[in-house]
Amino acid sequence: MTLKRTSHSCFNSESRPKSGRINLPVAPNCNIQCNYCNRKFDCLNENRPEVISKVLSPQQALYHLEKAMTLSQNIAVVGITGPGDPFANPDETMETLRLVRKKYPEMALCISTNGLDLLPYIDELARLQVSHVTITINAIDPKIGAEIYSWVRYNKKMYRDVVAAKLLINKQLESLTKLKEAGVTAKVNSTIIPGINDIHVITVASKVAELGADILQCFPFYNTKEIVFENLTEPSAEMVQEIQDVTSKFIPQMKHYVLSNADETMRLKLAKSSALPAKTVEYRPYIAVSSMEGIMINQHLGEAERFLIYGMNDTGKCILVSARKAPQAGGGEQRWKELAETLKDCQTVLVSGVGNSPKKVLNSHGIKVFVLEGVIKEIVGGIFSGQDLQELIKRSQIHTGSSQCSGTGKKCG
Repeated sequence: MTLKRTSHSCFNSESRPKSGRINLPVAPNCNIQCNYCNRKFDCLNENRPEVISKVLSPQQALYHLEKAMTLSQNIAVVGITGPGDPFANPDETMETLRLVRKKYPEMALCISTNGLDLLPYIDELARLQVSHVTITINAIDPKIGAEIYSWVRYNKKMYRDVVAAKLLINKQLESLTKLKEAGVTAKVNSTIIPGINDIHVITVASKVAELGADILQCFPFYNTKEIVFENLTEPSAEMVQEIQDVTSKFIPQMKHYVLSNADETMRLKLAKSSALPAKTVEYRPYIAVSSMEGIMINQHLGEAERFLIYGMNDTGKCILVSARKAPQAGGGEQRWKELAETLKDCQTVLVSGVGNSPKKVLNSHGIKVFVLEGVIKEIVGGIFSGQDLQELIKRSQIHTGSSQCSGTGKKCG
């Protein structure tokens, strides 16, 4: 599979209606600190300012992508993003790429990074047929770089000032060279920071073009609160245009950026995806509840004749999906295997009591069993929204007393 640049939405604005893109945020940590970056927000190189991402595990990211594909058939490009740097989180990043490539062999993959820790992964990126890699290079002069970066963390050691900038720049340029040797399309981002690197960006463009970079995107610096550059003025549209015109003499320019048409809807679904079990291979979007009247979690597992199945709708609201009949009492371990099959798309079952044998069988089938009491929608909604389950259990015990099994155990067989 090789996706031509002319059909890629990141390179050709005319392909946008045919080739949408979606970002998968799987990288929480970063290995550098830019003076224009506030860690409360996503990396400003790739995302709109003041938008905070949920972070997904690789399996959650694949689930999120699958849901996006049902909303928008034109998704042809998957980007691996922060809010940190993908290669400060290499295990999560590479596993996500492998999962997406296996599930969607024709999907174009791209990734954005500061380039510090990129080098060891370039060969596998090429084997995975990653469409292109973006490196944000704001300076090639360490003295200018020292004004842009507060620190760099490399091999568990912290660097600052010119030493940090020199290390970062060397790794960026080395990675750019190796990307081209491996046959991977390379895009460079440069952030235009007035009074810091606005003129120097032209030198950056000349150098990356010399090393074989395929395209350059010049981003205007966005001023946000609580950053070192808080008192700097954002570049004017005229300055950005002038820099793009001059740098275009060295390297083609990217002047547009667009996500899939389904992206705004999918932002709402991130909470739902991030609430799934982080390491579950088989996706389980539901929660099962044992209840006598359908309002409270107040029934022992062995006494349940049916289970209420809850999920989340597209707006993140907890909803009742269905009710499922429980297996007949008796039968020993086989009964609980049948229940595991009945609840195979459920991540969790909530009960007011449970015996050791059924709990062990359900756990072995990937279904967590939690003993607690309380209002169903409050607790299930809390789980889906990412609240700490142990805190929910404690809260339920405060309101209803001990939730340990108090039954005879006769119906656990």
